[in-house]
Amino acid sequence: MSHFAYQLGVAGNPIAHSLSPDIHQAFAASLGHDVVYQRYLFDREEFRDGAATFFQQGGVGLNVTVPFKRDAYQFADRLDGLAAAAGAVNTLALQDGDVVGYNTDGLGMVRDLQVRYGASLSGLNALILGAGGACRGIIQPLFDAGIGKICIANRTVANAQALVERFDQEYPDRITAVGFDQLTDDVPEVQLIVNSTSSGLNQDSKQPRDASREAPDGLQRLSPALVAGRLCYDLSYGEQAHFARWAQAQGALLSADGLGMLVEQAAESYRIWLGCRPDTESVYASLRHKTS
Repeated sequence: MSHFAYQLGVAGNPIAHSLSPDIHQAFAASLGHDVVYQRYLFDREEFRDGAATFFQQGGVGLNVTVPFKRDAYQFADRLDGLAAAAGAVNTLALQDGDVVGYNTDGLGMVRDLQVRYGASLSGLNALILGAGGACRGIIQPLFDAGIGKICIANRTVANAQALVERFDQEYPDRITAVGFDQLTDDVPEVQLIVNSTSSGLNQDSKQPRDASREAPDGLQRLSPALVAGRLCYDLSYGEQAHFARWAQAQGALLSADGLGMLVEQAAESYRIWLGCRPDTESVYASLRHKTS
């Protein structure tokens, strides 16, 4: 056991629901590390002050969630390649006096799909629903995993097009943008669909709904033919994974929520901070039981 506790945490707004403390404390227990991992509720306009205080007071690693991933990108002294490509940061680490920004979200999702679900991504084409910070973090890792083409669909097409322009130079003719209104029919060239919208966060999970007929709030224009027989992945998890449940009801080949991604991205953050990657299976199984 270490003679001092590593000060770690997660910052967001809201943050009370975060499972990150459970995940990282379990990692620490499995590896014999002395870790204090806390939730930090930052005011929406005061991320920089809150993060600076965290590191000034001895913090060594900070996870960052909604709505601060762009703020963390701007706060970091230096950026890892994936964070630089995404324009968003979900992990801050104090290294040699600098705060370095990383993005482990996409790595977590790809590992969950490939290892936990046994999905082969090489050569597939992907459709990503939503063009926000969550989408930013998964584009580069999907290409790195062998995805052929990516289409980003968003209610405001200009926001999706901005991401296309960010990646088009490196991946010419391999990334495009469409509006949700263009997804009312099947898109036969797509094999993987990822929901990165906040529809699950904005929907009241206590309200009963018929998942076999009703697409999630904000995605009602989607055609059931879009998901039938395809790999579908929802970045939301648990009760908020409305897209995953809807896709399953429409006959998706795979319908997975983002709980595994949450655990795997956390393990990658832990590796960055403490130098070793924890095993994830027992933590995943425990959280699956807790959230089911």
